[in-house]
Parts: sequence; structure tokens; C-alpha cells
Amino acid sequence: MSHALPVTPLDTVTAALRRALPVLPVVAVIALLGLPPSPSAEGGATIADAMSGLVVLCCAIHLVRARRRPLSATAALVLGLPVVGIAVSAAGAADPGAGITGLTRYLQIFVLVPAAVLLLVRDRRDLRLLAWSFVALALWQGAVGVRQYVTGTGASYQGESVRAVGTFGPADVMGMATVVAFGLVCAVALALGTGEARQRSVATLCALALLPPLALSFSRGAWIATAVACGAQLVLAGMRRAVKVGAAVAAAGMILVGGLGVGTAMLQDRVASITQVTDAPDQSVTDRYTMWAAATDMWREHPLTGVGLKGFPDNRDGHASLALSSGSDIAGAGAAFQKQPLLSPHNMYLLVLGEQGLIGLLALAGSWLALLVCALRGLVRVRRTPQDAAGPNLATGRTPPGTDCALVACGLIVWQLVDFVYADIGGPSTVLTAVVFGVIGWWALMDPSAPAVADTTAPAASVPEEAAAR
Repeated sequence: MSHALPVTPLDTVTAALRRALPVLPVVAVIALLGLPPSPSAEGGATIADAMSGLVVLCCAIHLVRARRRPLSATAALVLGLPVVGIAVSAAGAADPGAGITGLTRYLQIFVLVPAAVLLLVRDRRDLRLLAWSFVALALWQGAVGVRQYVTGTGASYQGESVRAVGTFGPADVMGMATVVAFGLVCAVALALGTGEARQRSVATLCALALLPPLALSFSRGAWIATAVACGAQLVLAGMRRAVKVGAAVAAAGMILVGGLGVGTAMLQDRVASITQVTDAPDQSVTDRYTMWAAATDMWREHPLTGVGLKGFPDNRDGHASLALSSGSDIAGAGAAFQKQPLLSPHNMYLLVLGEQGLIGLLALAGSWLALLVCALRGLVRVRRTPQDAAGPNLATGRTPPGTDCALVACGLIVWQLVDFVYADIGGPSTVLTAVVFGVIGWWALMDPSAPAVADTTAPAASVPEEAAAR
């Protein structure tokens, strides 16, 4: 009679790493964003960008070894739609070199890396691993940012070095805010959508811990996008399940406002400035609206194809009014004072409209809208899952399996679509946007309830959570 050998912790860890091996390169991209970008890479490719290229290569190797069709027709259409506008705009660029550079960047962020992430994520456990990776990166960057505020070593804001920017530095003040917001949205989704008490508690604590660094980023666009995304998650999760989380967030907000001392006045001024778009806007708001008007004017001259990829900087002065400043002042966080040129309108929709025209905007925004609709359909499908399919560990039926994944995807797409009103691609943190679209794409374009393709490396218990392409 044979006796089974006891399972050791090392065996458990080895099995978990083996099962998660395909998605580990994506986790590495997220982890590398915790490192300070190299000074020599400012404005260019970073180590995380290089790793994202390796993710695409790993995906290609995985597809060759698996010998299966890479994407369904629906997924190929949604992910490939932006290529139309990007290619037309690159062909019409005044500077061929800049057009090729822009083509490469847009394909990386909106097509290649998202498709690779979508194909490397095999089931909901992989998606949860990526969600927790977002949370971990956000906690690290947030901790660095809070320390910068407390010690006065952050980026310059109103003459004081108190703006939390994490490891991204003053040249990418939106970097930490974006990372922390992604982590907060994922933490809220995991807290609202999981049926496991321990994971729900940990996720709630993480969400609360990410509120201070988000506030100290002084990023109005990130605040608005996060409020809208988390509000949407609360509504989608059901108010009964969200009351405790909402009360905890309100309490944390009161502690935050009441306990920051000097920072309270700064935060109040920053919040108040959101509504001061006509009465007494600050220079950053004036610059933003001036560049928005310039991008719109470019589109009027070239309505279908725009001025070409990377064409906004060269055409800006010919379309902007005299209200536009010479650049934004950056200093602090280890950098000397310098003027940062305003090379984009800080609105993704208007940037695409000005450079790619109506063709590019309809293609790119159409792809994002399709992802939003499909992600919401996935949430509805999960809600309608029969109770007998929930599994023995979800016998209560209060939280259908996959709700957390659905809320992660829906929250991230809502956040991104709102944030693009106030920001565009650029900076070291941009590669994280590509990973986010991959996560959204997996949930939106894969059917978690469909029969799974057999996976000999996954335990049998995971089969109901495997995904097959629609």
C-alpha cells in the first residue's frame, strides 16, 4: 500500500509559482514601476517599457507552444480598431521619424501590450493576482509620497516641497496619483466583490491606507476620476453591501481633513480650485483650457485625419492664444528648478482629435466604449449565475463568484475614461495604462462562464473559473 508524501510549504509555493508562471512577466512590469526611472530615460523608454516588450514576446512564445487561435473575432476587432486611426495619422505625420515613434507608442499602449496581457491571463485567479499587484505598487508609491509630504522632500507646490510624487519625480507629477488611484480602485473592488472575510478586511484596510497619498498628490483629475469610479463600483455592487465601506471611507476622510495640519488649507484650496474655471482660475487651469482650444482648432483645419502623430507640439503655437504660459514650473523631489514645456493638451480625447482627427477618435474611443459595454455585460452575467454553480465555499450566494473581478474591470475602465478628460499618455507610468487595458480586456472580451480549455497545470478546482474566448 503506497502512502502519499506530505505536502510541504515549499511544494505549495512551487505549485503556485508554476500555475502563475504565464502572468508573472505582467506582474514584473507592475513591480518595476516601483523603481525610480533612470535620469537618462527621461522622456524615453524605461525599464518597465522594455519589460512590456518582453511580455509581448512571452505571449507570442506561449501562443506558438499552445498552438491555438490567439484571439476571437470580437476581441480582435475591439483591440485592433485603434490601429486604423493610428496608422492613418502616422502616415500623414509631417515628420516621418516622429510619426513612427508615435505609431510605436500608441500600438504599445493600446494594442500590443493589452492583447498580450489578455492572452496571458488565464483565469480569475490571475486577474486577482494582477489586482493585488496594483494594490501593492500603490501602497509602496503611496508610502514614498506620504514620506515626501511629511519630510518636505516632495515636488514643489505653492512654494513648498510637499507634493507627493513617489519615485516618479516632479517631471511626472501624475505618475504616483495614477498608480495610487489604480490601487485604490482595485482595493475597493476586492473589498466589495469578495465573499472571503479576510480578503475583504485586508482590501478595505488597503483602500483606506491609499486615501492619504491620493489626497497629497494634489491631482484634481485623479481625485475626480477616483470618486466617479469608486462611486460606480458602489452602485454596481449594491448599496446593502457597500454601506460599511462607504461609512469607513467617510470616516477616513474626516480624519484625513482633520489631521493634516497645514496641508488642510492646501487641500481645501485645491478642492475649491476645481470649480474655479471661470471666476478665478489658476495658471494651470488657464493653460489647460488654452491647449484644449488649440487642439480643437487643429481638428477644425484637419477634421478627418488631424495634424499627424506627435504633431501637437509643432502646431501648438500657431493655434494657442497668448494666455498660454511658457511652461510649467517643476522643482523639488531631488530635481532643480526648471521649466517643463507644454507638449500636449492634457486631454486624451482632444489630443487624439487634434493629431488623428475624427477617424482616430472614433476608432480609439469606440474601442474603449466597447470594452466598457462588454465589462458591464460580464458583471450582469455574473449576477445571473445560478446558485448551484457558485460552489460549496459560496453557499450563502450573497457574493457571486467573479464579482470582484467584474468590479475591478468596471472600476478601472470608468476611472480611465474619466481621467482621460484631464490627462493623456506620457511619462513612465504610461505603461501601467497598457496593463490596465489588458486587465479590462480580459474580463470584457473573455467569457468566464464558458467551458474551459483543459489546463494540465491547473488544479481541478479551478476549472469553473477558467476562461475561453467568446
